[in-house]
Amino acid sequence: MSTSFTPVTDEIAAYIESLFSAEDDFLRQLRREAEQAGMPPIHISGAQGAVLQVLLRAIGAERVLEIGSLGGYSAITMARALPPSGKVVCLEINPAYCAFIERQAARAGLADRIEVRCGPAAELLAAMPEEPLFDAAFIDADKPNYPRYLEACYPRVRIGGLVIADNTLAWGHIAESDPSFEPANVRALQQYNRAVAAHPGLRAALIPSGDGMTVAVKIG
Repeated sequence: MSTSFTPVTDEIAAYIESLFSAEDDFLRQLRREAEQAGMPPIHISGAQGAVLQVLLRAIGAERVLEIGSLGGYSAITMARALPPSGKVVCLEINPAYCAFIERQAARAGLADRIEVRCGPAAELLAAMPEEPLFDAAFIDADKPNYPRYLEACYPRVRIGGLVIADNTLAWGHIAESDPSFEPANVRALQQYNRAVAAHPGLRAALIPSGDGMTVAVKIG
């Protein structure tokens, strides 16, 4: 057994996508329509979608909270891993994006499994009761607020549930002590990773899929 780390080259990333991807023709078309609508191309990868689906199925998730939904790519990906009674609650600040997600969810036959709440995530979270309403939370929104979202998600996820955050390798800059690329965002992601690693109620790991996904299970 090797203790060294295997770098994910472009060739290896392509290999992973070729075998382990949750993307299908519908999601590819959604990506194209989102870009045509002026949305930034910052959705998760198909391989990351597969990781999310495996994690959600592994814990028997029925209710998922998503913070930052953009065009609904990840929401639809996750909703597909839930039972018919399941629900993904999407928090999205942009009204145009909210309407886009609802249209795409209807096209995907998932209108009953995807609920869009439009507005600033911090305000929408504050309006929710501090009860374990969700089996998992997926954070993929404005990076400076990641630590704040962690604290807001923690009481709202059940014991044994997951808190998952995207972009936690910070575009390859996460290990830099003095980042020059998007320093505010990188430092916020560094702070998030430290907070998750040190949280007494969580056990976490960083999965180097895509731009990194920090996955934490709530233990107390």
